[in-house]
Amino acid sequence: MNEFGRLEAAQRYTVPGLERGLRILTAFTRREPVLSAPELARRLSIPRSTVFRLLSTLEQLGLVERDESGRDYRLGTGALRLGFECLASKELTELGRPILERLRDITGCSCNLVVRDGRSVVYVARAVVQTPYANTVHLGTRLPAHATLFGRVLLRDLSFEKLQQLYPEEQLQAATPKTPATVAQLYRLIQTDRAHDYVFDQGYFEPNISTLAVPVFGQAGKVVAALGITVSGNNHTPENINELARSACEAADDLSSLLDHVAASRH
Repeated sequence: MNEFGRLEAAQRYTVPGLERGLRILTAFTRREPVLSAPELARRLSIPRSTVFRLLSTLEQLGLVERDESGRDYRLGTGALRLGFECLASKELTELGRPILERLRDITGCSCNLVVRDGRSVVYVARAVVQTPYANTVHLGTRLPAHATLFGRVLLRDLSFEKLQQLYPEEQLQAATPKTPATVAQLYRLIQTDRAHDYVFDQGYFEPNISTLAVPVFGQAGKVVAALGITVSGNNHTPENINELARSACEAADDLSSLLDHVAASRH
């Protein structure tokens, strides 16, 4: 088959609606994270009515969302999750592993890198100190996002409306007495968390296990992962917690900078 024949065959199997939708998603960049529907129509040479229908579909799928004005659009958490599922299996883990190992050596504690997949958090990289808890989670372990400190960090970019869509039920399933009972309680906790560089709690998901979690940021300041330290026992002084937090925040900053550098080099 000659080149013209191959091109004709490829066009025969192209889905125009899908192709246009993907072109819309790729129009959002690090330098231009927010775009209007008319601007997208102009840039992509797609009729405005078609762009509005495509944006409505992408919004329902969580791939785009309205900005604060309610008129313009930006990539939604669904699109970020699609992109970082691949990143979690490659760049995020490759970049994060030596940082986790260094953090483990500094703190003497097991360290984890976690991403969100829908209503679950997923462990994608670990640097462990051998303790009984170290054997209860492994790469690929899934835990409920609403019931973990990692989940609270990873849900922080969601508006109350988006959080309600993710958790439409009236009562959230409890893992411990500390699990928020409703979406409203969960949202209030997340808003409190946002005022601090890290979150820490004792026995939040499992008795006798303390967790300290900090956000890792990607493009446009979006949270793409949570980096955390797991400590056995509940006897921790404020000085000890502050020292762990300082080391964890430095590690998260290092990883965020690396991710930002990789993203910038692609543009």
